[in-house]
Amino acid sequence: MAELDVVTGAFAYTGRYITQRLLGAGRTVRTLTGHPERPNPFGERVTVAAFDFDDRERLTGHLSGATTLYNTYWVRFPHGDVTFADAVRNTGALIEAARDAGVRRFVHVSITNPSEDSRLEYFRGKARIEAMIRASGLSYAIVRPTVVFGKQDILVNNLAYLLRRVPVFGVPGSGTYRLRPVSVEDLADLCVRAATEDDDGRTVDAVGPETFTFEELLRTIARAVGRRVAFVHVPPTVALVAASAIGRLVGDVLVTKDELEGLMAELVTTDGPATGSRRLTEWLQANAATVGTRYASEVGRHYERAAPTP
Repeated sequence: MAELDVVTGAFAYTGRYITQRLLGAGRTVRTLTGHPERPNPFGERVTVAAFDFDDRERLTGHLSGATTLYNTYWVRFPHGDVTFADAVRNTGALIEAARDAGVRRFVHVSITNPSEDSRLEYFRGKARIEAMIRASGLSYAIVRPTVVFGKQDILVNNLAYLLRRVPVFGVPGSGTYRLRPVSVEDLADLCVRAATEDDDGRTVDAVGPETFTFEELLRTIARAVGRRVAFVHVPPTVALVAASAIGRLVGDVLVTKDELEGLMAELVTTDGPATGSRRLTEWLQANAATVGTRYASEVGRHYERAAPTP
């Protein structure tokens, strides 16, 4: 019988791509999810269990017999009664359950440039989770992606969605802050490789081969979808107000203050070598007909009881 791997969030985004690769390699996969009632896109090939963060015995049981746990669980922003502190605490419960269950390898998806001293709660929470993993005694690997692009992605798709519809786009601040987008497929490949490498305790940045300023990224997307858009520079506070208004219209959170500040502080780029090979420019060219044609809702993906309409 094939060895068992557990993937958190196999019905969502990064976890879905990791799961596809594991199934393609003949692995047995179980997913932990906050929405066990949702349709299973993998059918009988993937078994489903709830997160059960508050029941350590049940959570440990879900991980029993697993060779590797691929953890993509996190929250992009507080919503309802779920906060960043809850996400850190829940991940701590997952780490303890993995240790109790005898999981051989813990592969964790983090973020570039986390810091426990950061004033941004998003990056601070990510750093605290990394510290818990290092102190756990588990064999582990940490993969730190920048902005992730691909089918079902949020940022690039929703920028394209807006650029398809507006004649003028407000660029927060100078627009010269850099980012290095990485393909979700490259990220999934890095995670799967990290499970089998002998380098225990490895931390690797998941970064693509292209570097853009934010304004360059916007112009690249606009060209790909065939739109002529006027770009004007606005104070970040104005951009956040506009994003909040758009968010109310679409029933979602377009961008958070932490995300914008992290982007402007160049926390989603590194100066190291590329670890992914797929280029955003080529992906946009291949997907120009579909990217941004529909809005991708973070709230719909992670918080609504029913799965969002494709």
